[in-house]
Amino acid sequence: MTFEEYERLAANTAIYPKRGENLIYPVLGLAGESGEVAEKVKKLIRDKNYIIDAAFKEEIKKELGDVLWYIAAICYELGISMEDVATTNIKKLASRKKRGKLQGNGDTR
Repeated sequence: MTFEEYERLAANTAIYPKRGENLIYPVLGLAGESGEVAEKVKKLIRDKNYIIDAAFKEEIKKELGDVLWYIAAICYELGISMEDVATTNIKKLASRKKRGKLQGNGDTR
């Protein structure tokens, strides 16, 4: 599946107030779902001695799917494509690697 296909299919399930002019809703949803990913990993450490099994992978895959859905919704609200986000990110990382700046802090390194 391409990002374009995903965005189109995800849009079919995007039902929230003032869709198309409501950046806040998907941003808050992304924060919540990202927190759920972190919570699952925290419990993996606490309850399962950090042993990653098939059940954990299935659970985390669902949560990552929710993260992806909210990213698609944010892109929709901003009028940018997920493909553009991915391409921009890879270019940024390639530039950092070329300049020896993958490690460190800050968006402008």
